[in-house]
Amino acid sequence: PCVPGQKRPLTAHGFHDATTDPAQIVTWWEQLPDANIGIPTGVVVEVLDVDVHATGTGYPILRTLQQEGLIGGWGQAVRSPSGGLHLYYPADPDVARGSWSRGRAHVDFRGTGGYIIAPPSTITTTRGDRRYETIAHGRNPRPVDADAIRELLTPQPERTHHPAKPAVPRERPVEQLASWVAALPEGNRNAGLFWAACRLAEAGLPEPDTFALLEPAAIAAGLEPQETAATIRSAHRTTRTTDVPDDPVVAHGVRSLSGIGR
Repeated sequence: PCVPGQKRPLTAHGFHDATTDPAQIVTWWEQLPDANIGIPTGVVVEVLDVDVHATGTGYPILRTLQQEGLIGGWGQAVRSPSGGLHLYYPADPDVARGSWSRGRAHVDFRGTGGYIIAPPSTITTTRGDRRYETIAHGRNPRPVDADAIRELLTPQPERTHHPAKPAVPRERPVEQLASWVAALPEGNRNAGLFWAACRLAEAGLPEPDTFALLEPAAIAAGLEPQETAATIRSAHRTTRTTDVPDDPVVAHGVRSLSGIGR
């Protein structure tokens, strides 16, 4: 049991007190009928948590993971109070996977050592109580390869010997542009953001989608929101007046940004 309207456990040892004993569960909810429901992960279920924050959303990355074939096999899809998504997978009894977070991508994995708030719990917000809702059930659930997802989401900054010019990620698909921008060093950040935004604009991505993909990464790299917005707008204006051949790798990635989260 967790605090009504919140995520904090009500028991002395938190999720370590979790049990499948029906008698204990009945006792808890007789005493705390309005308590939220917490489930420890890594034992029976593991959860891929796609966040929606004021600073960005994980849905563009989720579409990339779908395109790469890395998120199939979920057993339950739950919409969180913020508008995010929890994908539940059966835990692999032979493989213990720890929880991890990729804040820049707005995607977390809840495995061993974590817990999740389950439907029909509610979270109290400034806009009232918002509920966790099950929105779909999957077919043939199977464990998810969380290690492969973590590897894809881990930024790999490229070295450069010329700080005045950003290192250009050759043949880098669109799903990696956000991670590349987030890892840009000081002195290269604005030019790197401009380069990435131009590539997306040339490949046909609308300006609002470019903002959704690159703005959180640029802010994570240390750019100010106003500077970031001006750079992305400038990139789209530039590509509308310049005849530059499409980058086929980026264009392919842009076409993959559909199917989830729209």
